[in-house]
Amino acid sequence: MSNLTQFFAQDAVDVARHLIGWHLQVGDSGGVIVETEAYRDTDEASHAFRGQTPRNAAMFGPPAHIYVYRSYGIHWCVNFVCTTGSAVLIRAVEPDNGLALMSERRGTNDLRNLCSGPGKLCQALGIDLSFNGLPLDRPPLRLTAATDPAVAVVSGRRIGISRNVEPLWRFGLKGSAFLSRRFPN
Repeated sequence: MSNLTQFFAQDAVDVARHLIGWHLQVGDSGGVIVETEAYRDTDEASHAFRGQTPRNAAMFGPPAHIYVYRSYGIHWCVNFVCTTGSAVLIRAVEPDNGLALMSERRGTNDLRNLCSGPGKLCQALGIDLSFNGLPLDRPPLRLTAATDPAVAVVSGRRIGISRNVEPLWRFGLKGSAFLSRRFPN
């Protein structure tokens, strides 16, 4: 079992918190993960709560793989699979390379608007349903641990859900200008 697989083979809440500051590279573009949300298999807000379906099958596969779904029939969203039926939604990335390509894909030069939301970051990084089930440790994907393990992380309620809204399972890089939404003080 690789180190990356071992990292993801744990509780999604712990993984979501610790992914802040990691670097995600997709082909020729990427950035620092600045916002995540955790979803457990026992969580009513999770796609896995009612069991495995063709749509969510990647969530029931091995850790350290990607689960991609379309939100509201419009935007792709990318999740990193943890233990069976649990995953971490990647909500925002601070872009740091491949900026011209990301700007072209998104139709904006506003750096803070390139990847400040799950749909935006998938569009900017070129992630679509063809990524569903791919391992995180093989091209075109590269995930690198944070260079500063003491990164300041804040937490709050998840966004855009109507069930199990109380847990503070949304995590972000404190003070980041690249979040999808600010955290309450």
